[in-house]
Amino acid sequence: MRGYGVRAALPAAALCAAILAGASLWLGLAGAAVVSALLVALGWIIYFHSERNVLAALRARPVSEVERPELYRLVRELAFSAHLPVPRLFMSPAAQPNILTIGYSARTAAVCCTEGLLRILSPAELRAVLAHELAHVARRDFAVASWSAGLASLVAARPLIALLLHVTAPAGREYGADIDGALLTGEPMALASALQKVEAAALAQPLRPRGTLAAASHLMIVHPFPASGLGGMLSTHPPTSERVRRLEALCGGPRLPAQR
Repeated sequence: MRGYGVRAALPAAALCAAILAGASLWLGLAGAAVVSALLVALGWIIYFHSERNVLAALRARPVSEVERPELYRLVRELAFSAHLPVPRLFMSPAAQPNILTIGYSARTAAVCCTEGLLRILSPAELRAVLAHELAHVARRDFAVASWSAGLASLVAARPLIALLLHVTAPAGREYGADIDGALLTGEPMALASALQKVEAAALAQPLRPRGTLAAASHLMIVHPFPASGLGGMLSTHPPTSERVRRLEALCGGPRLPAQR
């Protein structure tokens, strides 16, 4: 968590320092003080509104236990096993299978999955990807990723968004969540199978890399954009083949996931 926090803080600090230096040069000390106050206000806006913006970009809505009792049962069991509060659940109508977690603490975490995800995964695979998301919460790296998504959404130039995401969202966070999630369920190959399914479907049904969605791509379990061009530039995810290989190593080699 500290390492990810430093990676996120450095580009933000550099940007703020450049802005303050310019303000001091052109507007004097009084102007720099005003700009400092605006930067602090902007930081709080990013902190409180990135969740709303990301969920809006996915057209996600909160779902109740009455609507999705089986989904709530899985999340509640996993949260209990991980000693975490039960997160809020959201559903996106997107056909592409994917899932993400956003928030700033375990008590404010929100898990959002797409309709496409529920259609293609078996119960064991769905449990595995939910455990992966709760692993991000337990590791607390999702808080830094959520903040960097809010910061990146303010950047107009997509190459700069890509640069910011590569600095603040290293591949190691996905490897760590994969392993911790697999250990939580005890079924590494269920997660391996789910990752392969989600990646294949995401390649066939890529989302468009624009706006807030482009800034939040690193929050998703699998890269949601085309592998070439701008979509490829935005990718911060490690290769799925390597993620699968590491999961296989947990159980001594390839195995079929248990079906439930």
